[in-house]
Amino acid sequence: MLKTKENLSDLATKCISKAKSLGATDVEVALGNSISDTLNFRNKKIEHADRSETLSLGLTTYINRKKSNVSTSNFNERNLNILIERCIDCTKISPEDKNIGLPNKEDLENKIYDLDLYEEKNLSSDFKKNYLQEMEDQMFTNSKVKNSNGSSFSENKSNFILANSKGFCNGYKSSVIYVFCEALAEENGLMERDYEICTSRFYENIDDPKKIGKKAASRASRRLGAKKISSGKMPIIFDSRVAKSLLSTFVSAISGSAFVRGTSFLKNSINKPVFSKKINIFDDPLIKRGLGSQSFDSEGVKNKKLSLVEKGVLKELILDNYNAKILNMKTNGRSGGSTNLFIENGEIDLNEMISDQKKAFFVTELIGRSGDITNGNYSVGASGLMIENGKLTYPVNEVTIANNLEFMFKKLIPANDLVFKSSTNSPSILIEEMTVAGK
Repeated sequence: MLKTKENLSDLATKCISKAKSLGATDVEVALGNSISDTLNFRNKKIEHADRSETLSLGLTTYINRKKSNVSTSNFNERNLNILIERCIDCTKISPEDKNIGLPNKEDLENKIYDLDLYEEKNLSSDFKKNYLQEMEDQMFTNSKVKNSNGSSFSENKSNFILANSKGFCNGYKSSVIYVFCEALAEENGLMERDYEICTSRFYENIDDPKKIGKKAASRASRRLGAKKISSGKMPIIFDSRVAKSLLSTFVSAISGSAFVRGTSFLKNSINKPVFSKKINIFDDPLIKRGLGSQSFDSEGVKNKKLSLVEKGVLKELILDNYNAKILNMKTNGRSGGSTNLFIENGEIDLNEMISDQKKAFFVTELIGRSGDITNGNYSVGASGLMIENGKLTYPVNEVTIANNLEFMFKKLIPANDLVFKSSTNSPSILIEEMTVAGK
């Protein structure tokens, strides 16, 4: 059973009081408790079952403009007292930094939104077993699927408290259910793998197991007989499952730390066009049941929906308190990164987007590191399906796609198939031209 909010709050308050008595001018404490249950399946049989519980405490102490932090999973009172003393000793000899410090009190959240992030019901082992059984049974109805590469059902519940010496002390429970299914298809002695996943806060929002098993099998089987293609330039369509990686790279490039270091190719792009006028990108922490939703950021700062890009123009950075001070800006509640990040739907249907292409490459999987935010260069291994005369034809693998992110962003065209499946989401995306390195 998870530790209660009251239990965690009481412990945080005691740690703050102890640190203050030893000379800390400010203190921050983050306490977390999580319980995770995972059931793994392979070839219609239970392969492994695991249950784990974690406790964590992170303590940060400040003495004016000096700072240090420590962490532990041992909540014994004697251990905590020793830990706090050591943290204070480390803080005393730490270098000064004029930008170090807790957020201003007026920036701290004083209202906790009910974002419906916690599933009260505990799912039984039998429920998970039957779910996985049904999922793999459906997967094996595809005649080309000869083996399972593993399926799993994970249920995680957590509770946390963030407290500081400015009077902030709050937290909330959250839960996540994660289902994974990976199929192995075989034909003429050759094998291909692919997967399907589903993630949700609540079990009632998890996809039907037959749907997940069918998708994993279909994705794996359609990769059989993959060919290499000749090198050249052509349009690229990123399936929504992989298109979100472009969005993740973009957010890394507009982080406060990247701007402070001057290591982003977008460092001079604030309030300038980065995408076409049809592109809007949002980060919304207040979506009910959202996988990235939060009432406040990891510093306790208020957060709200941000329009990162409006009609193609970069309007906001991802800022925490420290980097915002260096940039002479104000934190926007993004300590810890983006929340529910997404590109707004476009106007064109994916099927229409595909049918408009005489010759293009539909990317369904990316392999390896992709964009370099320092110079914008983009190069990554890819596999997918060839588009010829408006139709998906044969599978393709062992190619590399490349261009520069600055060009790609300007030429980016979103489809209208946005679905919220994770904390970063994107519709399928068309890039009008990229270099494809094949045979």
